[in-house]
Amino acid sequence: MSRAPLLLAVGRLKPGPEAALFAQHNARLRPPLTVKEIPEARGSAAEIRRREGAALLAALPEGALAVAMDLGGATPDSEELAALTAKWEESGRVVAFVIGGAEGLDPSVLARAEHKLSLGRLTWPHFLVRGLLAEQLYRAQAIRAGHPYHRAWRP
Repeated sequence: MSRAPLLLAVGRLKPGPEAALFAQHNARLRPPLTVKEIPEARGSAAEIRRREGAALLAALPEGALAVAMDLGGATPDSEELAALTAKWEESGRVVAFVIGGAEGLDPSVLARAEHKLSLGRLTWPHFLVRGLLAEQLYRAQAIRAGHPYHRAWRP
């Protein structure tokens, strides 16, 4: 039996369209993502990444399977993501998705991550990534359950 997945994210998501998108899809997930927000740091870009990275690593549960959301990560299609999430859940470990702030993830976080996942080659605002990730995780669950939400015949 797998534990509830975790979303570690830099920044406080304020009410608005990004929060609504995340809430809509997270509510569909079984179980939903547990969210832990890390305060945004201040300083130079390198200092921000270092401080936020240290906070993200400190919030990561011991033994968690860390999945870093990173532009340089793998770009699976929806069926491949469904297979990946099944494999991660079968590990019996807490799956923790990690989203950095505006400056991205510190190399220490990327080094700790066992998987790096990208939502494509486009750069997305980090607050929007939460909703996009939740939707893709819901889609992966729907694919695994044989639910018609995902239409494989459509590009």
